[in-house]
Amino acid sequence: MFKLIILSILKKILVSMKKKPIIFSDLSKKQLENLKELYIYKKVESMSHQELKQYVLEIISHQINDTIGKEEEMEAWREMSDFFGEQFEIIILEIQTKYIDDKNVIETEIDSQKQRIELLERNNLDQEKKDMWDD
Repeated sequence: MFKLIILSILKKILVSMKKKPIIFSDLSKKQLENLKELYIYKKVESMSHQELKQYVLEIISHQINDTIGKEEEMEAWREMSDFFGEQFEIIILEIQTKYIDDKNVIETEIDSQKQRIELLERNNLDQEKKDMWDD
């Protein structure tokens, strides 16, 4: 009963505050964290299995394909190595054999600024697509 009274009071306050929209800075750090966690949970729960797979595919694709600089490339390499485990070297040899004519070896020093510009351009094109997180 007490909760209903509090909720009723809060609802009246919210109705009277309709003139000024609530923004993130109106919340405490703990309140904002709680709201974000609720959103994440509800958003994931509302997604179909196919939507979840597509989203994860996009995230992993960006994480692995859009590396910038030697450090990020090494991180992606470690992640792939950990995933493939003992088969990693065999897979690499198969790919090297398949593309034996490709003599382009990745330079150890990557031009970060050029790659960042290319990544920004690619991401701008991606933003034209509908983001599944937008409601």
